[in-house]
Amino acid sequence: MPKIKYVEHNGKEHEVDVPEGWSVMEGAVKNLVPGIDADCGGACACATCHVYVDPQWTDKIPGKSDMEETMLDFAQDLEPNSRLSCQIKVTAELDGLVVRTPKSQH
Repeated sequence: MPKIKYVEHNGKEHEVDVPEGWSVMEGAVKNLVPGIDADCGGACACATCHVYVDPQWTDKIPGKSDMEETMLDFAQDLEPNSRLSCQIKVTAELDGLVVRTPKSQH
């Protein structure tokens, strides 16, 4: 099972086994990782699952859809590596993925 490392804005790390097929957001919510609110439940209808993908992983995950780009406009403190974690599906290739949570979700 792939391991995903979630790093809170304060540096606290949570390494979680996430089943293939789940989203990075589901892995966080179901394992009570703080910093990912996921108000819409993964429907890409909010931006409260905003994360920063570690730069070494940005080219290894699929690109953003138009819907994700639109929803990211609602997130605070956007960076080039900003993503909605509900839109990143976990695969075996993402074993070791590192994502960081912003200071707050809005």
